[in-house]
Amino acid sequence: MTTVLTESSTTQVQGLAEDSLWLTGEDARRATGWTFKPEGFCKDDVCVPIPAGREAEFAGDGRVNVSAFWQLMGKPAVHSQASDVWFLGAGASERNAALLSLEAPNFTLPDLDGKLHSLTDFRKMRILLATWASW
Repeated sequence: MTTVLTESSTTQVQGLAEDSLWLTGEDARRATGWTFKPEGFCKDDVCVPIPAGREAEFAGDGRVNVSAFWQLMGKPAVHSQASDVWFLGAGASERNAALLSLEAPNFTLPDLDGKLHSLTDFRKMRILLATWASW
């Protein structure tokens, strides 16, 4: 079992993962929203063609190489040492646009009593976020 993390979801898939993440077409669609078609990887009306002569890097044996596709789009695809957890991140232009929007991404965390609070619960209110890290 392989866990695929994206900016918006966590998906459990049956993947062949070492240095590349090979998934069935259906698992790739569930994890990323992109579907493999003869014209390339497609999502809604957008299709990203596979470079000519490199088809074997992206598809074969009924599976698609999601990590190679992600890198083709200029987005980071990183994995744990055991390759059982993969993160498919947003591209630099997407991250830059989010930073320029000055809108914090939503997240949910428990308080000291275990009650969950989301940042969206405090929309239109001024709040102070205090963070700490041990490193």
